[in-house]
Amino acid sequence: MHTLAMSSYEHTAWTVAVILGFVVVVAVAALLSLLIYLIKRIDGRVVTVRETLKAAEANTADAALIPQVADGVELVLAEGLQHHLFLGRVLGKVKS
Repeated sequence: MHTLAMSSYEHTAWTVAVILGFVVVVAVAALLSLLIYLIKRIDGRVVTVRETLKAAEANTADAALIPQVADGVELVLAEGLQHHLFLGRVLGKVKS
């Protein structure tokens, strides 16, 4: 039976290589875990953004009514101004 003996240098080199390999494997596992965590977080936020956009779409569905409401407000303000001027004349606070 023939046994191979390693020199001290070879033993140290193999030990360092195994330790470095283990460190690389642990680092890769940690980075992949971080990547998976970040992807899940991004995915969750995408769902939130999508729901917010759907809500915004629903909120602006009646945006066509805004000009009609604005016209109605203008009419109410004009009518209020007429009443103000009339009452001001009657009470003597506004000169004709």
